[in-house]
Amino acid sequence: MYRWLFYFYLYSFLGWCFESAYVSVKSKHLVNRGFMSGPFLPIYGSGAVMMLIVSRPFQDSILLTYLAGCVGATLLEYLVGTATEALFQVRYWDYTGKFMNFRGQICLTSTIAWGFFTILMTEVIHRPIQQWTEGAPYGVIFTLTCMLTIYVFTDFFRSFRAALDMRDILWRMDHMKQEMEHMQKRLDVLIAVADQTFTQEREELHVKFQELRERRHQLRNLTDFYKRRLLLDNPGIISNRFKGALEEMKESAREHLKDYCHKKDQNG
Repeated sequence: MYRWLFYFYLYSFLGWCFESAYVSVKSKHLVNRGFMSGPFLPIYGSGAVMMLIVSRPFQDSILLTYLAGCVGATLLEYLVGTATEALFQVRYWDYTGKFMNFRGQICLTSTIAWGFFTILMTEVIHRPIQQWTEGAPYGVIFTLTCMLTIYVFTDFFRSFRAALDMRDILWRMDHMKQEMEHMQKRLDVLIAVADQTFTQEREELHVKFQELRERRHQLRNLTDFYKRRLLLDNPGIISNRFKGALEEMKESAREHLKDYCHKKDQNG
């Protein structure tokens, strides 16, 4: 089991290298891609291990290996995507608009690609890695796996908490926006009446409106590193429920990054 755990960490790291390099080239600046702050993408590690497991009964058939990879990886992608959106109210990838997509979580193009990746994994990539791990001293792989387990789980726990906190902030921002809209309508009515009787009520409501707007603005300006990193390193992140609030938070994170880079340039 410790070897499988080591494979999971290794392919999570290699997946991070691939994804970060691809997004960095596409964005024309360095991007630390993924859910975690460290150089690991668990979805790739899970996908690689899943490919190796589902293809084991079909090692003598390229076609069956391909089909097993298509089905297994697509199912994994759908389950992870659905669970992530249900838990955090955000979507880290979105296939909406792609040909033959299902709820934006999976699509035909990715399914076809997963099958080829499974063949590449089982026939080319994993064989030398498996030979190396089986030939390496037991203590080396075991110790490395234990160290990686502590690091990865610590990083994952912090990122998980940040994602949950961000979900709560999105909910509060959305709730505040609805409350502000209700206040604004009430203010418009009181202003239209232009009656001295309602002067004090207008002033009190205006003060409450300004206080609520300031609190919402403070929520928008994330100060936590992990929350800002989730937004900056996942530019494609979306939320069907909290679309407006999420876009405000993404803009705030970008502004914070620009200010940081500007101050860094000024300091040499």
